[in-house]
Amino acid sequence: MSIKTIIKKDSSVYFLLKSLKMTYLYRKIRKMDNAQKMAYIGGLYRKKIGREMNWDNPIRYTEKIQYEKINGRMDEKVQLADKYRVREWIKEKIGEDYLIRLLGVWKKASEIDFDNLPNQFVLKTNCSSGDVVIVKDKSTLSPKDIRNIRKKLDFYLHCKYGVDTGEFQYALMEPVIIAEEFVDHRGDDLPDYKFLCFDGVPVYCWVDIDRYSNHKRNVYNLKWELQPWNQERYGTTNYPLKAPDNFDKMIEIAAKLSAGFPHVRVDLYNVNGKIYFGEMTFTNGSGFEPIIPQEADDMLGNLWRLP
Repeated sequence: MSIKTIIKKDSSVYFLLKSLKMTYLYRKIRKMDNAQKMAYIGGLYRKKIGREMNWDNPIRYTEKIQYEKINGRMDEKVQLADKYRVREWIKEKIGEDYLIRLLGVWKKASEIDFDNLPNQFVLKTNCSSGDVVIVKDKSTLSPKDIRNIRKKLDFYLHCKYGVDTGEFQYALMEPVIIAEEFVDHRGDDLPDYKFLCFDGVPVYCWVDIDRYSNHKRNVYNLKWELQPWNQERYGTTNYPLKAPDNFDKMIEIAAKLSAGFPHVRVDLYNVNGKIYFGEMTFTNGSGFEPIIPQEADDMLGNLWRLP
């Protein structure tokens, strides 16, 4: 049996090897000065986007995200990109009604009390991406399923997410696992509305559809007109989408949460007009997801005024 086959069959082996790699990279990068970090990030930018990074005069949107990684206000990013600690800030800014109900917080996956969780819930860490565990019927979970969930969450808890892409704010967070109430949307994936905001002004909103199956992404202006550009190569739906109920209220919330920041992506959910906060993202797609066509990369860059 090949090494690749073993890794694919045994998630614990995969998580162990991946964790070792990320820990090694974290220790290596934390010793770098800014010039070395810029060289590292610039190399990634060249590989992912296919162009040289202009550190002296960044113009494109994807370039300015790289600039933000080095020059942004790290303390704010660490707090507000933290999916758990941002909750207090959200309470102060717009109120607790916009938060999905918190069911539990743990520092270790072994501490998760599945018996006391409801039949439906969502598990994730505060400091990673791609780690969401959605449980729609707890009664179907076998002991093996629970062990695998713990393994997955333990990995994301300690993997130093973001160091490989230069998003150091995630590695600086105090990691925890959180459980949130499951918000049902007719059995479908929860529609995710992401507002690109510049100096407190929402300009575009994109919608991620079927994110965990057949991922599509539609980009709209605030008049809900489909735009001729996209981020990454997901493609758009082959059917029209209606603007969500209370879309004007979502714009108002995004403006309030993004005020004071040169650029931030504000993610909101909307279930039949009920609006929930998702997250704040300061390094959208790590700046390594191409904006297509390239002219749109320049256009978005022009909206972002660097300090």
